[in-house]
Amino acid sequence: MSKGILGKKVGMTQIFTENGELIPVTVIEATPNVVLQVKSVETDGYEATQVGFDDKREVLSNKPAKGHVAKAGTTPKRFVREFKGLEGLEVGVEIKVDTFEVGDVVDVTGTSKGKGYQGPIKRWGQSRGPMAHGSRYHRRPGSMGPVAANRVPKGKRLAGRMGGQRITVQNLPIVRVIPEKNVILVKGNVPGSKKSLIIIKSAVKSK
Repeated sequence: MSKGILGKKVGMTQIFTENGELIPVTVIEATPNVVLQVKSVETDGYEATQVGFDDKREVLSNKPAKGHVAKAGTTPKRFVREFKGLEGLEVGVEIKVDTFEVGDVVDVTGTSKGKGYQGPIKRWGQSRGPMAHGSRYHRRPGSMGPVAANRVPKGKRLAGRMGGQRITVQNLPIVRVIPEKNVILVKGNVPGSKKSLIIIKSAVKSK
């Protein structure tokens, strides 16, 4: 059965195993998620479980959103996302961190840090030209393509906005689960800044 939960990135730290191995981990705080809606093929055309995370003040929520969460008997949520493959859940049920176990392999999705407008060297890892005085080619983007095309081809790696994209890191093992603090420790780093939304799902490609 597939598992899934929404959380918030706290930061990174490191822990030691019993045999003295050091493991870098990302701390993800996942307060209980509430199931807001269970979608089915008959009513919605597809199967999914809608989950809400992180309470927000009622004044920040509109009337339709309040009515939607009232069916689940909960308060308005800041983040509402859908998971596929979550079975046996009903509206109003809470999903807690203890649904995951140590050793579970998960895919973690977040929004990468925005870097602003960057040149092709930082954005795409291209090489620069010689920095000598005679060179007039230092950090420029290089050839724009063949002469005959009379245009720049689509997908050409140029300067532009960098970061701020949805990124999924696959096959990260869960190192520790702390139910009393609603915390999951995942091995390695995950995309996003501190306090940003993180989506944890059972790995799709794990062996």
